[in-house]
Amino acid sequence: MTRRELLTSVVSTAAAWHLPSRITMAAPIAARDAVDHLLLGATDLDAGIAWFEARTGVKAAIGGVHPGAGTRNALASLGNRQYLEIIAPDPAQSAFGFQIDLRRLAAPRLVTWAASTTDVDAVASAAAKAGYKVFGPRDGSRARPDGVTLHWRTVGVLAGFAESEVDPTPFFIQWAAGSKHPSADSPSGCRLTALEFRHPDPAKLKAALLTLGVDATVTPSTTTGLRATLETPKGPVVLE
Repeated sequence: MTRRELLTSVVSTAAAWHLPSRITMAAPIAARDAVDHLLLGATDLDAGIAWFEARTGVKAAIGGVHPGAGTRNALASLGNRQYLEIIAPDPAQSAFGFQIDLRRLAAPRLVTWAASTTDVDAVASAAAKAGYKVFGPRDGSRARPDGVTLHWRTVGVLAGFAESEVDPTPFFIQWAAGSKHPSADSPSGCRLTALEFRHPDPAKLKAALLTLGVDATVTPSTTTGLRATLETPKGPVVLE
């Protein structure tokens, strides 16, 4: 079982920082505002943490492991209920079930992302009606290093855009009311200012994201990719 299977409003201010909206399927939301978290893949977690810190000045904190998926992570807050997850293979687990083979990455890179929603069932219904393969909704949980357990519901969507090293289609997450969002106590200092996409068929990807409630900028490219711009203590940083 892959992690895609396991994991399954307020408006922007006129200032530089923003408060993200939450997808309800009532109307499309700008990709930047739809983000719950970005996933930065790495072959080794410690190396990924060091790579991110060297570029941003922020050291991500260990988040926990994903039993059965063969991965573990470290987190950095992007503020306002958004965060970055550095995800890497867990050497303590023999199995590896993440949908993208992080072990083959030449360097840390964005591999996929999670969109926040207040109605995961509505997202699942809309994706199924569009003919996409849907995983979930599923209940999920993770025990933090301090023993606190976080709870959520997720739905994964397979829309046919995933490549070997990146999937631009998000999975959707609805956090339980009693669970503290990881952005609240992960190392701070960064903010997400833009999320953009590239794809050989930009109109097709843009239409798929709109079906899922995300209004995105997609540029033509020979490869599929994500591009996130962060404001950091070291100035603007682009992650791809």
